[in-house]
Amino acid sequence: MMEDRNAQDSGSAMRRARFGALPERIAYEDMAETKSASPRDPARDTYDREGMRNLLPCLAWDLVL
Repeated sequence: MMEDRNAQDSGSAMRRARFGALPERIAYEDMAETKSASPRDPARDTYDREGMRNLLPCLAWDLVL
C-alpha cells in the first residue's frame, strides 16, 4: 500500500515536471475574426437569358443521372 502511494506520487511528480501547468485560457475575441462582407455586384445578380438556357438542361441531366 505504501509503495502504491509512493509510485503515485512519483508518477504525479513526473507528469507535473513534464507537462507543467495548463496553458493560459484564450479569450473568444482572440479566437474569432470578423470581416466585413464584400459589396454587392449588380452585374452578377442580373438575369442572363443565354446563361440560363445553358444551365437548365445541364441541371435537368444531373437530376436524371
